[in-house]
Amino acid sequence: MKSNLPTLLTLALLSAGACAAPPAKAPRPNILVIFSDDHASHALSCYGSKINTTPNLDRIAAGGMRFTNAFVTNSICTPSRATLMTGKYSHMNGVPVFNRFDGSQPTAAKYLQGAGYHTGMIGKWHLGSDPTGFDYWSILPGQGRYFDPQFIEMGVAKTVKGYVSDIIADQTIDFLEKRPRDKPFLLFSNPKAPHRPWEPDEKHAKMYADNDIPEPPTFNDDYAGRSSAATEATMRIDRDLKPSDTKGEPPAKLAGSALKKWKYQRYIKDYLRCVASMDDNVGRVLDYLEKNGLAENTVVIYASDNGFYLGDHGWFDKRFMYEHSLRVPLLIKAPGLAKPGSVADRMVLNTDFAPTIMDLAGLPVPADMQGRSLAPLLRGEPPADWRTAMYYRYYHYPQDHRVQPHYGVRTESAKLIYFNKIDAWEFYDLLKDPDELNNAYNEPAYAQKIDEMKKELARVKKEAKDDDQFASDAPTDDVAPRRPKTAAPGQ
Repeated sequence: MKSNLPTLLTLALLSAGACAAPPAKAPRPNILVIFSDDHASHALSCYGSKINTTPNLDRIAAGGMRFTNAFVTNSICTPSRATLMTGKYSHMNGVPVFNRFDGSQPTAAKYLQGAGYHTGMIGKWHLGSDPTGFDYWSILPGQGRYFDPQFIEMGVAKTVKGYVSDIIADQTIDFLEKRPRDKPFLLFSNPKAPHRPWEPDEKHAKMYADNDIPEPPTFNDDYAGRSSAATEATMRIDRDLKPSDTKGEPPAKLAGSALKKWKYQRYIKDYLRCVASMDDNVGRVLDYLEKNGLAENTVVIYASDNGFYLGDHGWFDKRFMYEHSLRVPLLIKAPGLAKPGSVADRMVLNTDFAPTIMDLAGLPVPADMQGRSLAPLLRGEPPADWRTAMYYRYYHYPQDHRVQPHYGVRTESAKLIYFNKIDAWEFYDLLKDPDELNNAYNEPAYAQKIDEMKKELARVKKEAKDDDQFASDAPTDDVAPRRPKTAAPGQ
């Protein structure tokens, strides 16, 4: 008689396997977003900067993915921050200028908080209303100060002694220390730097003292061929920088190109010193993640709210749809997802940030978010239908620099801009004219291309659901100082 032991053993093993617990799911990643202010991509060494180095930001790029074509949809601080939170264009989230953000609307932070994430917002907020969707928040009122800044912590104002970049890093590390260990975290750590008035700390105050910073190739642009918008704008290095920006009056009798050069050096050195301090503090936070076993399960995203003119076209500030204002740095270190040192050249927008955060947290992207998750790009698997054109719109006029309202479309090879209040068009062939010095709108050789671009502009405008509700009268600015409860300085 045959033994049935093997059969019984097999059945027993199968039965045991059926009853065994399923494999444990990988823990949801922590997400750290570092969102700086006015940091131009051409002031990061990982983007090939010729004027400074950023070794700690470069660590994020080396450990993950650098995006070479990241753009904003409205190049100004408050609107960009509203887009970061909502994944929507300015006309959809209600913040086209400096008006107050409606905190009752859904945001990525609220979705993640509802899904069990411990959420925090530290540093520059600049949205008028109190942050919502955060378990902890400590924000600068308005633009905030570089030295001994005031913070509003969970509704209570306090003054903190020290330098703002150091303090924001301190508060970031403190949040990480005190977080509940049984939850993943979503933390926004938002430097004030390098926003105007560019006040460096003592450690970096003498950087570049013994050498001059090279001027950009378009430093002496005369704006010939452009619309009147370029000449009207009040953000010229030679004419519009104030003594508070240059930290003093220029030498007596200095004029013309010599005065312009003097102002540029005073401005750009302080700007880069503020970047250096911010970079040091990014390094402190990265070191904390590594030393405390968090680096391998924390996605680190670095971006800026908009680009910035570093003397390009003779300007400081941003706002225009020209490249140095439109383009932003975007670095994402996503362990296990993005290959270290990888580069993505697909066109990505700040509307994509919130959907990416949702997707990385394992949550479905809401249908009303207008961007797309960057997770496929991080995996090195760009979808076949990825965008090849983007829509831009700027509203804020005449306050702060008199940049005419405009909208436009940028493709991978060309750009068409319409200044709607003065009925003026500009067209640039980005392959032949990457510095955007030649407005070719009236050149017959481009007539067919411009017709195609106008159709593309109509398409992306419709896709963005922009029906011109803010075309003739943008909402009134709401920048009145908040009146929070107060606490004694340092408490």
